[in-house]
Amino acid sequence: MAAKREENPAGSSNNLRGDVLRVLGVLKVATVEQIQQIAAPHLSYRHTDKPTPSKRKQARTASHTGALSDLRKHGLAENGGQLPSGDTLRNLTPMGLKAAARELGRPVGEMGNPARGAGRTGASHPMKVNEAVLALLRPKPDLSQLASEPADVRAAAQAAFDAPAGLGTIASYTTEVALSATGTWSNPGKGGAQADIVITAPEDGVPLLFVEIDNCFESAQVLAATKIDKYMRFCQRKVKDVDGKERPMWRTRWWVSDGRRSDQPHPPLLLVFSRIGPRNPDTVIAQLAELTERHWQGTAYEGGFHMYDGKLPIVVTGMKQLQEHGPVGAIFRRFGRPHNQTLLEAIGNPRREVHDACQQAEYEAREREYKEQLRRAAEQKRAEREARRPVCAGCGTRFTDARWKAIEPAGWGTPRDTHPHLCDDCKQRAITAERQAGQAGHEHQEHDQAVPEQKAGGTWLSRFRG
Repeated sequence: MAAKREENPAGSSNNLRGDVLRVLGVLKVATVEQIQQIAAPHLSYRHTDKPTPSKRKQARTASHTGALSDLRKHGLAENGGQLPSGDTLRNLTPMGLKAAARELGRPVGEMGNPARGAGRTGASHPMKVNEAVLALLRPKPDLSQLASEPADVRAAAQAAFDAPAGLGTIASYTTEVALSATGTWSNPGKGGAQADIVITAPEDGVPLLFVEIDNCFESAQVLAATKIDKYMRFCQRKVKDVDGKERPMWRTRWWVSDGRRSDQPHPPLLLVFSRIGPRNPDTVIAQLAELTERHWQGTAYEGGFHMYDGKLPIVVTGMKQLQEHGPVGAIFRRFGRPHNQTLLEAIGNPRREVHDACQQAEYEAREREYKEQLRRAAEQKRAEREARRPVCAGCGTRFTDARWKAIEPAGWGTPRDTHPHLCDDCKQRAITAERQAGQAGHEHQEHDQAVPEQKAGGTWLSRFRG
C-alpha cells in the first residue's frame, strides 16, 4: 500500500484516473466539477449536509481532484489557468493525450492538440462547449451508489435517472475536430471548418452530427461565410479511399448508412446559440437561414415532403433550452421548417418517412388483396373441380384423384379403363366377380361337352347288346 501511495500520493484509483483521462481527452479543457458531473454523476447528490455550496462542491469533487493531482505528478495533466469564477481549469499534456487515446480506444492522430492557455482569455467558448456536451449527454446517476443517502436525495437522483436519456456516452463525443477542405486529416489546409463537437451515437439514432456553439458575437453574414460555407465545402469534398474509390472525405472517417440513392444529404449541423455577446440570436438565425438557403433548401415532392440530396441540414436551438430539455425536447428548429421538433425529428425527414410508410402500407394492402384474389380464384377452381369429380356407380363414394386420373382419356393406342364408373375397391370386386363368373362358366361348358359323349356311348352299347 505504501508503494501505491508513493506512486500516487493523492491515493487515486486506476478507474478514477481513467475517468479523468477520458473526459479531458474529449473536452480538452474542463473544471474538476465538469469532470465529476460526466464521470461520476451520482456524486452530485452526495454531501448535501455540508454547510455551504463551496464545501459541498469541494466534497463532491475531492476524489477527482486527487486523481488530477496524481496525473499531474506523472506529467499527464496540468492546470490551465482559472475562470473568472475562480475555478481552476485542467487539461492534458501531449503525453496525457496519448494516454487518453488508449482509454478512449482512438488513434492518437484523432485526439487533437493540448488546450494550453485556454484560461488566459476566460475560456468562455470552451466552457460553453462543455455545457453543450453535458446537455446533450445528460449523464445518469448510479442509484446503487446512493442507497445510504437520505430519502429526499434518493428521490432527486431517481427523478434524474427517470428523465429522458441523452445521446451516447462520453466516448461518442469529440471536440475541436478539423474538417479539411484542403490538405489531409492530419495536416489540414486552409479553407476548412473546425467542428466544436462531433457526435457519433448511432445506437440513439444519431450516426453523425456536427455541433457549433455560437456566443452571439458574430453577424449572420460572418457565420454564413466562416461556418456554413466551410462546412458545405468540406462535405462536398471527395477523396480516394483505401480501396481506390472516390468517396466524400467525411465517409473515410465516419460511417453513416447510404440511405436512399436518390436522397443522400450531408451530415446535419446543429447550431447552439448562447446569449453572451450583444447580438440577438433570433435576428441572426432569420438572416442566416436566408443567406444559406442554397445549402439547405430541399426539393419538394408530391405528397408534402422534401428530398435533401446533396444538401446540408441546419438545425438551431438555444443553450438554455438545450440544458433544460435535452435532445428529446421540441426545441430544435430546422431551416425551412415552420415548427420546432425534437432533435431526431429535426435532423431526419419525418414527412418523407410518413409518406414512405403510407406507400408501404398501400403496397402491403394491395399485396394482401392480390393474394386474397388468388386464394378466392383457387378456392373457386377447387370447388368447380370437386363438382365435376366422378361418383362411384357401385358404392356412391367420390373418386380419389388417382382414380379420376386413371379413367381420363390418355391418348391413341392406350386401352380404356375397364370399369370407368367404379372406384378402385368396387372395380376390384367387379373384376373378381367377373373372373369367378368366367371360371364358373368355363367349368359348366366343359361339363356340358362331356355329357353328350356319355349318352352317345350308352345308346351304341345298348343297341349292340340288343
